[in-house]
Amino acid sequence: VYHFASPASPKDYYNHPIHTLKVGSIGTLNALGIAKRHESTFILASSSEVYGDPEINPQNENYLGNVSTTGPRSVYDEAKRFAEALTSAYYHAHGVNVRIARLFNTYGSRMRANDGRAVPNFISQALNGDNITVYGDGTQTRSSCYVDDTVEGIYKLASYTNSLSTSSSTIENISDPIVMNIGNPLEMTVLDIAKSIKDITDSKSEIVFKPLPTHDPKVRRPDIGLAQSLLEWHPKIDYVTGIKNTLEYFKTQLIEK
Repeated sequence: VYHFASPASPKDYYNHPIHTLKVGSIGTLNALGIAKRHESTFILASSSEVYGDPEINPQNENYLGNVSTTGPRSVYDEAKRFAEALTSAYYHAHGVNVRIARLFNTYGSRMRANDGRAVPNFISQALNGDNITVYGDGTQTRSSCYVDDTVEGIYKLASYTNSLSTSSSTIENISDPIVMNIGNPLEMTVLDIAKSIKDITDSKSEIVFKPLPTHDPKVRRPDIGLAQSLLEWHPKIDYVTGIKNTLEYFKTQLIEK
């Protein structure tokens, strides 16, 4: 059972806060119930947002986070944290075989042009000749993983068995149940992402700055040492290739319109 249902863009969970919390709570409960009844493995798509506005960089799976429970982003952050807690409870109380994937920023084909996150926003603005909007001064960092790499990481996590070679030092770092970061450790400032997309698209758009939203994370970078050791997984698609692939998809969407 793969439980990936949830608004993920800030724009969406700002507009649907209660729905977001219900999906993380009631939706997760229903999905776990299905896994329990059918004795299935349960894969939860959690998020790097469980770390909130982290005070350490990079973030490993043992970091407990720095999260507001009442801020505008809290509906998503806390929905994912509760979903993890509920998933862990089903593992311990009912013996459901569970895996928790903490997904970091992912981009690629099939994203909406108006998704609201940095990469699709910047690409659509650059292609349309609109101003490229950076919130804050752009020094906040993000780590963007191409969708093909994210999917491979999730698949390897779902397929993982203890028969894979695992060092004793790695075993000590494995949580119970298994929680794993899936993301690309290449860290870039939001301003550098905007500039790179402007360059790759050869856009004449201007980069403009708007106020930073409340509780927007200052840094975001996954420690993927556990995934590398346990799953023999690491991202393979370099940033420029991933952006160019995504750009081609967005161009087809503009042509179809």
